[in-house]
Amino acid sequence: MPDRSALGAFLRSRRDRLTPAQAGITPFPGPRRVPGLRKEELAVLAGLSPDHYSRLEQGRQSTLTDEVLTALARALRLDEVERAHLRDLAAPARRRDSGWEVAQRPDPGLLRLMTTLAHVPTLLLGRRSDVLASGPLLAPVLGTDLAPGSSFARWLFLDPGARERIVNWSDFAAAAVGAMRYEVGRHPEDRRLAAQVAELRALDPDVARWWDDHGVTDRTSVAKRIDHPVAGPLEFGIEAVVAPHDPEQRLVIYTVEPGSPTDRVLPLLASWVAVS
Repeated sequence: MPDRSALGAFLRSRRDRLTPAQAGITPFPGPRRVPGLRKEELAVLAGLSPDHYSRLEQGRQSTLTDEVLTALARALRLDEVERAHLRDLAAPARRRDSGWEVAQRPDPGLLRLMTTLAHVPTLLLGRRSDVLASGPLLAPVLGTDLAPGSSFARWLFLDPGARERIVNWSDFAAAAVGAMRYEVGRHPEDRRLAAQVAELRALDPDVARWWDDHGVTDRTSVAKRIDHPVAGPLEFGIEAVVAPHDPEQRLVIYTVEPGSPTDRVLPLLASWVAVS
């Protein structure tokens, strides 16, 4: 029987955040001991028996039909990323892919795209946020050299310089934790990813707190504000491009508004790189 503990924890976390008023129902009578919906209330919303839903949260239900998953997602008002995560957690146990530990090589097409985009910071990430390559403007913007083979996640959470340089660090980092949880749901067989998460949770209380919230995010657009010691405030929109033939690599592009102060100062940073 597959391990359903992660599924049960995710269901509980989403149930706790949804009040009866938000769900559009009248609260069941009696004292309330939970911040959100009771199990019985959610069971009614999803069209399940209370016993059936209890078995789901307790990890005692070995199989889940598409109809049940759809009903739970609707009742819990999950967004598209959360729905995908729910289906990943409910999927049958997968065999560990023996090729998962093979070192990744940067996708040639994405490397060529990075060359074309040399006027903005770029970063090519592989599995577990491992750095595969970086553009010449990334280091002067972030204040660190993320060499191939290093971990972007370790820098983001464990290097004090990341919190100093990224003005909205908490927003950006919380989204990164949600992305890690999403990846763990997609790849439960990846022991190195699980070990990385365990290490970060042990070393950073912020990671532990966000992880326990069970929030999930996909590789979506996010803003990043940088406090540069020389160039001043910089503002970027972060976009991720995934190669269709290798979804385990993503090119992160720091986009800028044309004519913005950041757009005007980037050529200056580029000139510093060229001189150094």
